[in-house]
Amino acid sequence: MHEQNSGFSGADEAAGEPAAVPADRERDPYAAARNIVLRQLTSSPKSRRQLAVKLAEKEIPEDVAAAVLDRFEEVQLVDDAEFARMWVASRSRSKSLARGALKRELAEKGISGELAAEALEQVSDEDEYVAARALARRRLQSSADLTDRAARDKQARRLVSMLARKGYSPSVGYRVVSEVIGDVLDQPPEEDW
Repeated sequence: MHEQNSGFSGADEAAGEPAAVPADRERDPYAAARNIVLRQLTSSPKSRRQLAVKLAEKEIPEDVAAAVLDRFEEVQLVDDAEFARMWVASRSRSKSLARGALKRELAEKGISGELAAEALEQVSDEDEYVAARALARRRLQSSADLTDRAARDKQARRLVSMLARKGYSPSVGYRVVSEVIGDVLDQPPEEDW
């Protein structure tokens, strides 16, 4: 008599146990779901919701998807808290995103408010301020004549808008831009040789 597959050998393989022979979606939806999840996790970490969406796109039944994702969580291959911590660390550093923008991104990935709040704790007000200042400094056009009021105002609006798109509050944006422009204006003029 044919023994029915429990549907968890792919996750077991990832945990160090041998896997059963892969089967197609119709014969063994659990194996198909495991393979989809493993492929997704190979490219980059994913939240449970992202994986659930991918399984739904591949027409994996909801009960099968839930069982497979539960098993992947058991063996800690899917961990939304760890995903959120890594996402915040990476995006705040590489994209100079503020906590507001990071919170929105985490929500889009299905991370709960509580897990997002815990992950966002790793970015302090000081970290956010330093990142905003460095970003504004990099994006300030060196060719702009900041002694000209119109050019200075244009640069300020452009920089504050850029910081707002990165999730910084208007108060942080205006403060940082004012300081960065002030620093440039306070520098002594370069002498021509």
